[in-house]
Amino acid sequence: MATLSLQTEACVLAKRQPTESHLPYTLFSPEHGTLATWLRSGKSGSPSLVALDLFDDIDVMLTSSNQGQTWFVKEARVLVRRVAIGRGYDSLKYASAFTAIVARNQVPLEGRAATAALLRQALNAFADDSKAPEIVYLKALYTFARDEGYPVKQEWMEQLQPALKEASQLLILRPLAAIQHDPPARVSASKLIRRLEDYLRTCTEILMD
Repeated sequence: MATLSLQTEACVLAKRQPTESHLPYTLFSPEHGTLATWLRSGKSGSPSLVALDLFDDIDVMLTSSNQGQTWFVKEARVLVRRVAIGRGYDSLKYASAFTAIVARNQVPLEGRAATAALLRQALNAFADDSKAPEIVYLKALYTFARDEGYPVKQEWMEQLQPALKEASQLLILRPLAAIQHDPPARVSASKLIRRLEDYLRTCTEILMD
């Protein structure tokens, strides 16, 4: 059977449990969506391969001998490395939660470019320690659900209690720079996150856990 090759830019969404010989990663490509890939651990020191890290943007060459059911990393080059995310507990927690949600859900072809752009925007914000990670996560999750076609503004936001509805409009619909330094806004963001996650679990087909 012929070996398939795939060259794409992608974001590293997750690092799965390694085996003795391979490092498994979940990638997201704007052209191909979610890709489960394997990097042979003994080859990570070769000139064409580098150790990949969570939240990296990469240019990668993948190969498959089983018609795309399993992909192996042949070549990889890091385009953007966001090590700053790991320096803050909340940034790491919320960034990991968001990329895990994207990894669990098969984004249709027509929505992949928007999801890739959202990932870049959200991860860049998580890597900026001046940004409030709770607000970044809330805005990213809301946008992801909206782009998947769910009526989060018309349905979820409208059923909130008045004070939280007002807070949601402030936090989600206004630019991050205008609200990120407001301590009460961060408290409201934490409350809204719980309600939005509950709504997505019960009223949508988005896989949250």
